[in-house]
Amino acid sequence: MTGEESLRPQSLLLTFLGDQVLGRDVCVYSGSVIDVFERAGVGEQATRSTLTRMVNRGLLRRQREGRRMYFGLTGHSSAVLRDGERRIWHTGAVNRDWDGTWTLLGFSLPESWQRQRHDLRSKLTWSGFGPLFSGLWIAPGEIDVAELVAELGLSAHVKVFRAHADSGMDIGAMIEETWELPELAARYEEFTQRWQGRENPLPEPEDALVLRLRLHTEWLRIIRGDPRLPVKHLPDDWPAERAEKTFRTVHDRLTPLAREASERLLDLVPVRPDQA
Repeated sequence: MTGEESLRPQSLLLTFLGDQVLGRDVCVYSGSVIDVFERAGVGEQATRSTLTRMVNRGLLRRQREGRRMYFGLTGHSSAVLRDGERRIWHTGAVNRDWDGTWTLLGFSLPESWQRQRHDLRSKLTWSGFGPLFSGLWIAPGEIDVAELVAELGLSAHVKVFRAHADSGMDIGAMIEETWELPELAARYEEFTQRWQGRENPLPEPEDALVLRLRLHTEWLRIIRGDPRLPVKHLPDDWPAERAEKTFRTVHDRLTPLAREASERLLDLVPVRPDQA
């Protein structure tokens, strides 16, 4: 299954809302979403189901205007989208500014807490940690995990430290042992191969809108799964920089056409004061 085929409707929808709604105090008509997503290969029923699930999860809210239903962001979804915006445009895929600091997190949970252990490990992986040893995880930089640990109800079972490696430590070897570098590198390489030159020749505006939606969603999925390891301790041919250049080049070429299409296709209304 390719990266394009495996994109979930919710991920696409969050990308769409981040691009068209975030920071604009507007809501988008459900029919407009259905139209765009049909062009992206997502059927009407799947789109409607995704909208409903996201409302139920507190990621979207409804606003009725006459017979039409519009959807806007909540505080939760806005925070998720702004985090993604930071990862793409400010943090970036290549960590050249690492100051030598590591965050170490140790935990000890009862053997019967299998679900809690699974949830903690999943969230640590999402936050850039790797398993140094079974109960000791490590991430580059200063990572604030207080909220993450509190949400899981595990504050009493977790200890967090900031640390620097000893001068004799082989950091490159430690990184290779702790993180799946070949898998991460392959994701970047596949992204570059799939998207390089996709904007040439320039597509029709509606196609550009869909292409940029998929491009943005796929790129965010890759970099959110990247722990941002210090580039000076990664292989010399590390492919993240090439992939990021590809993303920005294709994004910039598609954006004028995508905006033209969105202005024509999307029905947006202001957020009502009683709905904000």
